[in-house]
Amino acid sequence: MNGPAPIIAFLYDFDKTLCTTDMQNYAFIPSLGMTPAEFWAEANGFGRQNRMDGILAYMYMMLREAERKARPFTREDLVEKGRGVEFFPGVADWFGRINAFGESQGVRVEHYVISSGLREIIEGSSISGEFREIYASEFYYDGMGRPVWPKLAVNFTAKTQFVYRINKGVLDVSDDKTLNDSMPDDSKRVPFPNMIYIGDGLSDVPCMKMMRAYGGQAIAVYQAENRTGVEELLARRRVDFIFPADYREGSALDGTVKNIIRKMAIADRLWEENHHQLRHLGEDVLPDQVELF
Repeated sequence: MNGPAPIIAFLYDFDKTLCTTDMQNYAFIPSLGMTPAEFWAEANGFGRQNRMDGILAYMYMMLREAERKARPFTREDLVEKGRGVEFFPGVADWFGRINAFGESQGVRVEHYVISSGLREIIEGSSISGEFREIYASEFYYDGMGRPVWPKLAVNFTAKTQFVYRINKGVLDVSDDKTLNDSMPDDSKRVPFPNMIYIGDGLSDVPCMKMMRAYGGQAIAVYQAENRTGVEELLARRRVDFIFPADYREGSALDGTVKNIIRKMAIADRLWEENHHQLRHLGEDVLPDQVELF
């Protein structure tokens, strides 16, 4: 019973979950000479008019507006624009604190992003090194670093495939075969009951419902302007808990997350004890009792 420490995985949305607004709003959209309201109205209108996936619509709009206004648009430029992303209170040291708390409970904590935003901007942010993997929308770039095609578009239902990837430990998005191979539950790298999904709204509902259906935990965080919508998620039993987007030590979110880690760690130890006993069933039986088994 002294094998590797069990893994608890935190799965985060990014925009308005870890950072305070849509990541394009900080630097990219202002560089076009547009307000966020103007850009998103244009992108959403274009998507509706052309019956287009909303993620592909905004990615196309980024390309079109940058070209029309002769603004720099390379991978390096987008990564640089990630430097200006602002986070909620406590996010900067959240990961180190949670990792240390998990270690104190005998578990290893891993962090993942599953976002409809852009991987490139997330990579430029101050917390990008905290994540084992970043799943987000992304462009394919030519030899000059210029975007030429969407490489990955992560809409609200597509997010669920990445939950399965984390569950099985098949993190390479190009590896569909292994992802779809049958695998016994007890050999999966991160069991669903060891997952915690943190998001902020409707785009997270499919993942949140997965967590609740498969034994994980779903948490919604809110700011004043979206509190009503998040309260509705709780009322409809789509999440387990809701909290203000305050990640500081001692906050309500911090306290409940630590209790969840405690619960998961204890559940894992009980599961291990049960399986230890099952594996050794009959080994300590007296000779004249063998026939009973």
